[in-house]
Amino acid sequence: MRNIELADLEDIALGAAVLGAGGGGDPYVGKLMAQAALRAGGPVALIGADEVGDEDLVVPVAMMGAPTVMVEKLPSGFEVMQAFGALQAYLGRSVRAVMSMEIGGLNSTIPIAVAAHEGLPLVDADGMGRAFPELQMVTPTLHGVKATPMAICDEKGNAALLETIDNHWTERLARSMTVDMGGAAMIALYPMLGKQLRPSVVRGSISLAQQVGRAIRSARVERRDPVAGLLGACPGALLFEGKIQDVSRQTDGAFVRGRVRLEGIHASRGRDFQIEFQNENLVALCGGEPVACVPDLISTLDLETAEPITTERLRYGLRVAVVGLPADPQWTSPAGLELVGPERFGYRFPYRPVRELLPASGRA
Repeated sequence: MRNIELADLEDIALGAAVLGAGGGGDPYVGKLMAQAALRAGGPVALIGADEVGDEDLVVPVAMMGAPTVMVEKLPSGFEVMQAFGALQAYLGRSVRAVMSMEIGGLNSTIPIAVAAHEGLPLVDADGMGRAFPELQMVTPTLHGVKATPMAICDEKGNAALLETIDNHWTERLARSMTVDMGGAAMIALYPMLGKQLRPSVVRGSISLAQQVGRAIRSARVERRDPVAGLLGACPGALLFEGKIQDVSRQTDGAFVRGRVRLEGIHASRGRDFQIEFQNENLVALCGGEPVACVPDLISTLDLETAEPITTERLRYGLRVAVVGLPADPQWTSPAGLELVGPERFGYRFPYRPVRELLPASGRA
């Protein structure tokens, strides 16, 4: 166990935005929420999955919806506290720890704010090892953990509790409610006991996010290449360096969907590159051929600073580095690929690991 202090938030938010693969919400907004909560409630204890008792109840919290909506509809923090409180009251027992549902920008730091507000520890784990666009796309689903009961709340004070027959129905019904709530809502879901949590989550993800963020920040301070610094701290590969030539993006059904087209620079000069996304980056194509795809992580970074660029922040003219990072091994199992592989998103090619597609790490 160790404490998360105010000074840790910068690195956690930065690294989580890299691991979010373009999604998970604006890390800056989440960082501000966590900072305010830590100032009011003090440090948050970060505990490992093995430190959670068998019968201890753990509740993950998150934002659900289209990240583009959050650009104009900022959360106050009330919404997620209401969702957490509603689920705890419905369950009729005290929650012993909070957890992140996905290790992406906003959704990595919202749980820190809830933990500080409630005086609870945060589990050093999450349900994805990255960010995915749909609620059932978590490793607990692979282990039979139910998403419901689930609480969902909006900024107007509307709240609801869901009980569904399976996790796919949770996504379907909660998505409809999120659209009616304005395209974004706060949720508390996947309540689980420690004995369910330990085999079903991605461990160490908060610590990994902090490690990645620290590596980028240290490289900047020491005037080293921050993209290379990232790849030195987290196994992966540089896929492309380029300038954004075009962005097509629309908000539809509480998702942001689209594609971004890049023109190569430096060692990538003369090549064209395209990323397609649904909240998160799904596939990367070079010359029309896939070079990386889900469940592996595809992250777009500012070329000079390695600052992660979420899908709602992509715009013409940005000079970027695109990196590919391997997914947690649970996602590359047959059950994992059935749930989040490229064919699940409508692509007609099978998954191939990013290490096979581009085995060399570091800058080309």
